Amino acid sequence: MDLLEKIRGNAVRLQNHIVLPEGNEIRTLKATELILKDKIARITLLGNPDDIKATSDREGISISGARIVDPATDQNRVKYAEIMVELRKNKGLTIEKAYELLNDPLYFGVIMIKAGDVDGEVAGAINATGDVLRPAFQFVKTLPGVSVVSGLFFMIFKDKNIGDNGMLVFADCAVMPDPDAFQLAEIALTTAASAKAIANIEPRVAMLSFSTKGSAQHELVDKVAQATKIAQERNPDLLIDGEMQLDAALVPEVGQLKSPGSKVAGRANVLIFPGLESGNIGYKLVQRLAGAEAVGPVLQGMAAPINDLSRGCSVSDIVNMVAITANQAGTKSL
Repeated sequence: MDLLEKIRGNAVRLQNHIVLPEGNEIRTLKATELILKDKIARITLLGNPDDIKATSDREGISISGARIVDPATDQNRVKYAEIMVELRKNKGLTIEKAYELLNDPLYFGVIMIKAGDVDGEVAGAINATGDVLRPAFQFVKTLPGVSVVSGLFFMIFKDKNIGDNGMLVFADCAVMPDPDAFQLAEIALTTAASAKAIANIEPRVAMLSFSTKGSAQHELVDKVAQATKIAQERNPDLLIDGEMQLDAALVPEVGQLKSPGSKVAGRANVLIFPGLESGNIGYKLVQRLAGAEAVGPVLQGMAAPINDLSRGCSVSDIVNMVAITANQAGTKSL
């Protein structure tokens, strides 16, 4: 059984409730049909019920079993507005502004989570990452003790000799443009925990750079080396090493040549990129040129599971992300 089969199977067992704010988007509706058919999760779609029904009928999509909620008219608007004001009163949020924000399905979905009416959210098929994350940052916020939200991808290869039985974990590929050393260390630690919780692997974390153990001198190299030290101090039991070039991280012969004695070099299954630029480019290169399946981004560090899709996502991507979100909601471990 491969990773996605395991994740979907566990989601079926959990039967968590996921809200999809982009309720009238065709890929989202097609994904909803598959999710309900395979009993991966319970689904609430946000949007005008007449519009959603018209779209699904026109496209021949069955969404029977999905709950449809109109943010503009739902009976919970009063309760949700009061929750919003209570959470943001120190920021000057008024009840009038709260009602206005609730007209936006991305805000409405987040408050559904905060109220305990759903377990998680998946959005981003037609909304930018910033628009998806803004309500989450304002009202759900991060886990206690976590200051950084980041995004990982599970990269799944046909070649089972790559990474951990054909899988590598990449981060951060979605959120933090230029993390400092402390933030980069936190991304590494959170990603290792996510990899273990979701994929059930023992993480071997490589902190990537254009240098391996001082082969180049630059402040960007110093940041990665410092981040590695911070992460090692915070979790001494974690297999993590760096700074390390990509070939040293993945190719055993190169790893032992450039970093002899390392327990990670040449054997890494978790790759931490030094910044969003390299992480985002890296996962897309591997996806498009190596034919790897990119599952994600899986957001980590939030106090509740809220995941962002790429606007180029497929129906299968949405189904997989709902299954992952259901797993996150069930384990409460990220």
